[in-house]
Amino acid sequence: MARVHVIGAGLAGLSAAVELAERFEVALYEAAPQAGGRCRSYFDSTLNMTIDNGNHLLLSGNSAALDYARKTGGFDKLAIFEEAAFDFCDLERGARWRLRPNAGKIPWWILVPDRRLPDTAGLDYLALAKMLFAKPGQTLRPFLGDGDVARRLWDPIFVSALNTAPEEASATLAAAIVRETFAKGGDSCRPVVAVEGLSAAFVDPALAWLRGRGAQVAFGAKLRALVFDGERVAALDFGEHTVALEAGDQVVLAVTAPVAAELVPGLSAPTEFRSIVNAHFACAAPKHMPLLTGVIGGWTEWVFAFPDRLSVTISAAERFLATSREELAGHIWDEVQAVAGLTAPLPAWQIIKEKRATFAATPAQDAVRPGPATGWRNLFLAGDWVQTGLPSTIEGAIRSGLSAAGLALA
Repeated sequence: MARVHVIGAGLAGLSAAVELAERFEVALYEAAPQAGGRCRSYFDSTLNMTIDNGNHLLLSGNSAALDYARKTGGFDKLAIFEEAAFDFCDLERGARWRLRPNAGKIPWWILVPDRRLPDTAGLDYLALAKMLFAKPGQTLRPFLGDGDVARRLWDPIFVSALNTAPEEASATLAAAIVRETFAKGGDSCRPVVAVEGLSAAFVDPALAWLRGRGAQVAFGAKLRALVFDGERVAALDFGEHTVALEAGDQVVLAVTAPVAAELVPGLSAPTEFRSIVNAHFACAAPKHMPLLTGVIGGWTEWVFAFPDRLSVTISAAERFLATSREELAGHIWDEVQAVAGLTAPLPAWQIIKEKRATFAATPAQDAVRPGPATGWRNLFLAGDWVQTGLPSTIEGAIRSGLSAAGLALA
């Protein structure tokens, strides 16, 4: 039986390996000591608990991610909201509201005051419809405007989805998200949260599934070079040893864009990236608190209320990279208390800064993303930076793995 060598055990590599394991022998290599890449859980000794290295929100319209979780056995580790409901807290104005799109495709919710943003009218939501006709090269800000509706609603949603400021973000990437979620109705934009951790839902079940089908999984295996012979990859150079490829063997390269650019000659790939800051506090969430709250008018953008901790995500966070971890923890905790209705001293905390969390979702960077095929007939690319039509998301990463696997299967 021919073998597929999957390089990288992030979600892109895992999804490719899972798709291929029933038809090929699969060998999965990961440079790190664990799988999952940026979407994994780990035990944090400071907090004395298991946390995610980043907070990730999916929506019920993310079909590839949910199908992957069903297939590998992690689906029951996901909490899916019964309805599309998004709670917001405006720290500057002391206001709270809940956005509740209706389940069907006809968006009658924009005509119902208690379902939409307070002090807005149905016409204020036409920005989403106009965005669907965006052209390559257009940025997001002209579609969202710069008024109060953008500040209180559109900016928080799209900054978190694209991890790029609206002034420079691609309108076509934003439109792709809208088509698959809001444009399909509220039933496609119900929040989905891995309440027991990302690894429990997306990583550990996949590894168990693969091993149960005979896949070989190697950690601490950093690929040093691809050895090319004409129009194919002939060997994988791991430094201390080299793996020679048989005639029918194939390779799925599911590493980060910078690593791929070093390994593949002449590869076009994103070169600009954006940051994310995550904060975790060892404080049980109040029982009345929603699982997810969007925050307006502060440093905090989203608060996740887990049973054992309160976690915060700040997207497009370049402005905070030079801020000390102590200052971030203190300031963010003050905001979390206001959102959660708490009065408590700063608990044990952890700040995680990811300088290169995602590729910059700008028109220019989107244009240089490669497809999954390469100039070598047995080499395919996967990763959220590969062209999927989506920004850098869990859904995009898993789709990229499926695309690479599809080419290998063909």
